[in-house]
Amino acid sequence: MAATSHASIQPRHGVSTLVGRWPLLGQRRALVIYLAAMVALDLVAITVFAVTLDFRWPDVYTFAALMGCGAVCIEATRRLGVPAGVSRDLLSAWWLPVALLLPPLYALFAPIVLQALLQVRVRATVLYRRVTSAAAIGLAGCTASVLFHRFVAEPGLLSQGSGPPIIFAVLAAVLFALLNIALIAIAALTAEPDMGWREVLWDKESLLLDIVELCLGISVAIVCGLNLALLLLALPPVVLLQRSLLHAQLQAAARTDAKTGLLNAAAWHREADMEIVRARRTGASLALLIVDIDHFKRVNDAHGHLAGDQVLIGVASTLRGQLREYDVVGRFGGEEFVVLLPGADAHEARRVAERLRTRIRHLAVPADDTLIRVTVSTGVALMNDHGDDLIELLAAADLALYRAKELGRDRVCVSVIQPQPGSPPDEQPHPEPHPLPEPGPHPHPEIPPQSQSQIEAPSLPLSPPSPQSPPQALPRSQSQPQHQFDPDSAPRLGPDLDPPPLPGSQPQPQP
Repeated sequence: MAATSHASIQPRHGVSTLVGRWPLLGQRRALVIYLAAMVALDLVAITVFAVTLDFRWPDVYTFAALMGCGAVCIEATRRLGVPAGVSRDLLSAWWLPVALLLPPLYALFAPIVLQALLQVRVRATVLYRRVTSAAAIGLAGCTASVLFHRFVAEPGLLSQGSGPPIIFAVLAAVLFALLNIALIAIAALTAEPDMGWREVLWDKESLLLDIVELCLGISVAIVCGLNLALLLLALPPVVLLQRSLLHAQLQAAARTDAKTGLLNAAAWHREADMEIVRARRTGASLALLIVDIDHFKRVNDAHGHLAGDQVLIGVASTLRGQLREYDVVGRFGGEEFVVLLPGADAHEARRVAERLRTRIRHLAVPADDTLIRVTVSTGVALMNDHGDDLIELLAAADLALYRAKELGRDRVCVSVIQPQPGSPPDEQPHPEPHPLPEPGPHPHPEIPPQSQSQIEAPSLPLSPPSPQSPPQALPRSQSQPQHQFDPDSAPRLGPDLDPPPLPGSQPQPQP
């Protein structure tokens, strides 16, 4: 069954010196009154049923056998530990048979025994939580026991397999579960009035677990009614189921942030990577938000870190309440939160971000004699527009977040869409044509410049020079082109086409 867990708040004035020794005094006044009334009612019930008890030794033996089985389960799972906060266990497999087979007084004592063993052997927590958990379970078990014994005079009939005793046992088990959850839910809502009923009552997983617990408790009651020695056969399956349950709870606790209950950074990265891979495969849209609380350091400096923790819890609760079940939300660190919106386009992402900003802006967290109000800035990035993997989307959303803070905070900014490297050729800038060189002397005199008119000389076959003798210079008549032309009337191709005449030499007539 569920165990109570309450969030701590700022101690009230006048009791801060006692909170260290009595943490219950640091809670809300309504919660203190409710828990004190529940414990007082449990003590009154113990007194009333102790006076009217018809003492029998077989009942004591049965009670001791069932409590021994519960102790074995606790010792078998002790090394696994128990996650902090609200935890689920299968100890009702031993509490429920006590309520069905024994007088109501034993149902009031059974949770006291096992809760004390949990406090000593597993994890020492705040004492008032153990006491109130034992009181809630004891009152629920006592009520179920009174109902069952009112309609079934002899509990041994349950082991005969007849219909009416089994039906009343099922009804008593359902009443036991409903009362226990109701008492715990009222305590949780009294501690946190802003918490919704949906968060403390059943979800699909809790409902399935409660059904398993009830069936297991009734089965153990039938086996115990047949013969106490048969508990040795029922004990190993219960131990195995409880270890599996606690292992799953510890795995879930390792994935969540201790303060806010959201996914921690590592778990959010894994979940977000899977969603991005799925969106890339199916071609679906996807958006990423980074939500940052504005001036959160001022809250810690002005009201203390406990009040700052309450602000974080309030913001996280608002995010969960305003998002879909399959949206991936987590705490990224400090006062930053990250949200992944599968299937959201630009319009939907901006609409969700604005709704979150508005809801958080109207959030009021009580601290001392005032109410703390905060605002958030949000950066938005879209898949395929700002990147196609998680790192690129986080970088784009982070830039948009800084832009929102530069513009004055308390606003939503969408990252600027950058051109992708794989864009079509017509979207790429065309290169400027390279200018042609101006006509004039070429920097290398041995290479004549190109022009539109060019005289081509026929190439002469030249044999490679012999290595024994140096190459011979050809006579001028053989080095000239075969056709004749007038050098004065021919177009000049460059200053180095004709070599300048030597000083004092006469021009040679053409043959």
